[in-house]
Amino acid sequence: MSGERPSGEVRAADRAPASGGARFDLPEVDAFTRPYWDAAAEGRLLIRHCAGCDRAHHYPREFCPHCWSEDVCWRPASGHATLYTWSVVHRNDLPPFGERVPYVAAVVDLAEGPRMMTEVVECEDGALRIGMGLEVTFRAGVPVFRPRSGAVPSSSPAVPSPSSASKTTF
Repeated sequence: MSGERPSGEVRAADRAPASGGARFDLPEVDAFTRPYWDAAAEGRLLIRHCAGCDRAHHYPREFCPHCWSEDVCWRPASGHATLYTWSVVHRNDLPPFGERVPYVAAVVDLAEGPRMMTEVVECEDGALRIGMGLEVTFRAGVPVFRPRSGAVPSSSPAVPSPSSASKTTF
């Protein structure tokens, strides 16, 4: 058992790519977040739900940020979301993000209510729209989102209304 470790655990040695230096895209797994990361490794998205006020929240916490109840548990999320805002990142020197630029850093509204920071994949940045439908997918056990079928217009230009425009490019 000397080389084995619990599923999803990330050791410091795993954070260093062969080219040297730390990686900044791997989760810090602990006993509390292990169910979240184990489910993500299986292609399932979990969120926390409060029995006290019947509301969901994300990021995972041991108490409800709405009513402060400690009567919270993990529940499966639908995996559906809408795009709240995004930013196209053209430069990031932290490994391995430099290999991924440009990429779309985003905030999405999960169907269950909470907002979640993530990345939008499989979509040209010019096709992104505030409120567009997204679905979860997983990259190396990390939830990211892609357009739901039919959510990306094929040829319409990106013209968000001034009141809903929320795009930043770096």
